[in-house]
Amino acid sequence: MAKLSLFERRRARVRTALKARGSNRPRLSVHRTGQHIYAQIIDDQAGRTLAAASTLGDKGTGANSDAAAKVGKDIAAAAKKAGVTSVVFDRGGFLFHGRVKALADAAREGGLEF
Repeated sequence: MAKLSLFERRRARVRTALKARGSNRPRLSVHRTGQHIYAQIIDDQAGRTLAAASTLGDKGTGANSDAAAKVGKDIAAAAKKAGVTSVVFDRGGFLFHGRVKALADAAREGGLEF
């Protein structure tokens, strides 16, 4: 078996902890790249995405904390529209600071509970 990178080990650890809690809430999954940030609300039992938001459509916004906060507000609004109020936060292998934290804080302000 190949040795996993630090990022992959962190991602597996976070996902395992979420599954161990066994909550039936949807998962707010965050993915961050150098140019964009993405957020999805996923129902793992049904295997489908309930809501999604990203910086992809926004020209020139960049991948800064302000753009991440906008995505957080957008995902909270999309979640309300889909009837979701409570989620578990899946940061993947990303550390909870900077853009990931800005997205989470804005989603909480937008009405999501986690």
